Amino acid sequence: MNRRKTLLWLASTCFRTAWLVLVLGTFLGATDLSPGAQALVARAFEGLDAGTPVMDVHVHLIGMDGQGNGCEVNPALLSPWHPFKRFTSNLYLKASGVKGFDHFDQEYVNRMVDLAKGFGRPVRLQLLAMDHAYRADGTIDRERTQFYVPNEYVVRLAREHPDLFIPVISVHPARPDAIQELEKWAAQGVKCVKWLPNAQNIDPAEPRWDPFYRRMAELGMVLLCHTGEEQAVAAKDAQALGNPLRLRRALDAGVTVIMAHCASLGTNEDLDHPGRKAANFDLFLRLLGDEKYKGRLFGDISALTQINRPPKRILALLGDPEIQGRLVNGSDYPLPGVSLVTWTGEFQALHMITAKERKALNEIHRVNPLLFDFVLKRTLRRPGTDKGFAPEIFTRLPVANKL
Repeated sequence: MNRRKTLLWLASTCFRTAWLVLVLGTFLGATDLSPGAQALVARAFEGLDAGTPVMDVHVHLIGMDGQGNGCEVNPALLSPWHPFKRFTSNLYLKASGVKGFDHFDQEYVNRMVDLAKGFGRPVRLQLLAMDHAYRADGTIDRERTQFYVPNEYVVRLAREHPDLFIPVISVHPARPDAIQELEKWAAQGVKCVKWLPNAQNIDPAEPRWDPFYRRMAELGMVLLCHTGEEQAVAAKDAQALGNPLRLRRALDAGVTVIMAHCASLGTNEDLDHPGRKAANFDLFLRLLGDEKYKGRLFGDISALTQINRPPKRILALLGDPEIQGRLVNGSDYPLPGVSLVTWTGEFQALHMITAKERKALNEIHRVNPLLFDFVLKRTLRRPGTDKGFAPEIFTRLPVANKL
């Protein structure tokens, strides 16, 4: 097994069992950056209007049971009856520098606030709720639910930090009150809904969601939906639900869709050619090329720099200005804070960054992993060219057009 395959195996093995502690990030105290690192940060902001916030559409909020915010964590992640999961979690917990879970919720939020303010420029983070997994009969599937983050919690935090957070609710369409939940939060100004179909047991192509989609379109709400294979949260045998083509039903109903991660991981059935398999990324590009979805279909670039995703995905995006006009920025925070996930050495080996840039990026990562994610993406370029991610990607926030 070569070095890259070994790293991929380690990453995929640790993703599911260590997710609870991965979300804690790297709790290091802020220190002054060297002149070289400061120069790279300054260069990352070139081309961005100083008064326009950097947008991050994909920031996870996590909370623990019993801390007053209504959050839930699947007990199996910390149970002594699941020793490997618990052992792996404890290793990462120790490495993170967090002493325990007593004040986890508040420390997690405080950490995000500090990192966002560490940009030194305006930043807006879309803070994601996470609904339960549901069965087809509309009952909650607690065994399948890995994390639950209530809509009330993200909305409250956004109101407490209106200069930093934008609330994104999560509404499973099988909920008996699904449409009422949409209407409730739309009336309060919420514009975006988050789904993770592989983990929440949502088939986006299910015909019975049509009323849900129609109401989303009428309310002008955007669907931010995970696409591609899911490795961070247990997805059982539901990877087919991450097929980008399954979101055609939402698009055809008039919903504006952001496909998280640009479906950059895994393969699925090519529903246009039954019996064939295709890379999820290629299926995403096929949809993006459909003229009837122009202006209503976008891809977020979160997780594209992680070690478990092929670098050729980024290279394909960097080489096409038409595609870049349909991309938005996302960090998938807190995962950028985990050294296991992002290896800058690979990008140097591919001549997408220089040795000097890699050294500065590693320094930024130790101080502010959220800033690191932004600077890394602004620094990457196609080998032998100056083609990188366009500045507009990092200030773009799609808004749905009502029917």
